[in-house]
Amino acid sequence: MTPRYLTYNFRTIFKRNLYAILLVASNLAAAQSVTPVTHPALRVILVGDSTMATKSGYGDALCGRFNPNVDCINLARGGRSSASFRAEGLWNRVQDLLAQSSQEGMPVYILIQFGHNDQPGKPGRSTDLVSEFPVNMTRYVEEVKQAGGVPVLVTPLTRRSFRDGVLENNLKPWADAVEKIAVQTQTPLLPLNAESHAAVQAMGEAEADTLAVAPPPPKVDNSTVIDPNKLEPQGAAKSAFDRTHVGVKGAAYFATMVERLLREHVPSIRAFLKPAGESTK
Repeated sequence: MTPRYLTYNFRTIFKRNLYAILLVASNLAAAQSVTPVTHPALRVILVGDSTMATKSGYGDALCGRFNPNVDCINLARGGRSSASFRAEGLWNRVQDLLAQSSQEGMPVYILIQFGHNDQPGKPGRSTDLVSEFPVNMTRYVEEVKQAGGVPVLVTPLTRRSFRDGVLENNLKPWADAVEKIAVQTQTPLLPLNAESHAAVQAMGEAEADTLAVAPPPPKVDNSTVIDPNKLEPQGAAKSAFDRTHVGVKGAAYFATMVERLLREHVPSIRAFLKPAGESTK
């Protein structure tokens, strides 16, 4: 017959060991249930004016074309030029993100698009096409490269104003200047101005008007001289019809165009884009 003290010790030891085993198992299960922290594989930052900005441009729709592991940040702001974007301190945020990306060892691409508000007639924003605009754009490119990022220059999105069936392109001189800078600095270039102008010309005025933020009024008088200063105001994006800014349809249309240009001209970014036609925005 087994002594009672041995039976008691055996039961006590068994209970203690069983408790320890259950505790370890519980901790393991809890550890496995915790979602691991994942860091973005790539960062993309958009810098530009309202034709790229939230609610008035294609920028947010473009961000939706990247894979979930890409941190796409739209810092474009309405009414800004190559000069005022820096003067207002908006570029500081870009530099902070560049420094952060460098510390994390994360590749970062900066898409830079200006021109609309660099045109004459916009106090505090306009820049000289010969002596100021190229200098400003080149400085952005150089600072991105110095910080370890990849700058991508984007020529300005076309306006959608027709005259006698022909689409005007008063932004071409600024597009030409950006193309020249891209060659001089050996920087990737997205020829959005030429591509968007050709596409809008081909679709015609009626279809082009469906890309706007709001539907057109019953009749828009094309004989009126266009004042670029009124097309892109400083501050919040316009909610009324105009032929500069884009609504949901226009944003999706031009985001698709920019996505295609990225695939063509920036091969290193292809792997981070969703399959063609797939988007979350």
